Formats: sequence, C-alpha cells, structure tokens
Amino acid sequence: MPAPALKFAVATKDGISINEHFGHAKKFGIYSVSENACQLLETRDVVHYCLGQHADQSAMAGILETIKDCHAVFVARIGDGPTAKVNAIGVRAVAEYAYAAVEESLLDYARRSAAGEVIG
Repeated sequence: MPAPALKFAVATKDGISINEHFGHAKKFGIYSVSENACQLLETRDVVHYCLGQHADQSAMAGILETIKDCHAVFVARIGDGPTAKVNAIGVRAVAEYAYAAVEESLLDYARRSAAGEVIG
C-alpha cells in the first residue's frame, strides 16, 4: 500500500530550486508529494521576519501559522531558534537539499521518509 501524500512548504525565489533562507522568505510554495508524484498546490505569501540583527516576532507567528499544516519546510538555511519554533508546531525544518531542484528534492525526501529514514 503506498504511503499517503505529504504536504511540504518550500522557500524558493524562482520555483525551480530551494534557494531562499527561511527568515528572508516572502512566500512558500506548498506541494503535495507522494513517492512518485510532486504537485504544486498553491503559493502562500508571508512577511519575512529576519531584519538583520533582530527578528520580527509577529512575522514569525504568521509564518508558523502559514506552514503549520505541512509535514516539513524546505529551506536553503535556517537558524537554530527558528528550527526549534518550526519543530515545536510539528513541522520538520529541512536544509539538507539547499540549492537543489525542488521536485527532485521533495520526491527524494518522500521516498527516504517512506523507507523510515529521518532527514533534516
């Protein structure tokens, strides 16, 4: 029996690669991914929270609300503090595929996860 599709959020500037820092993202692509298929469902806009030496915590709350229905968020980079906040809402922060192609990365992650591997 195939594993159910997972929903992933992707921080991307161009829709081609995972090339946006979590704190700089102004949008997240939301994908439905099974072991053999990857489909962009929608794009969700957010206010980026990283403002140089400090962060906008209200923007962080908005980002967390935006991605809370996803299994994981794929980013080029993410700090320890934001990783802890993402993990606290049950979403896995994944930077292992930084600058790689979106669809291939999501499919690889889905296959590896279905095999029981913990990634990210």
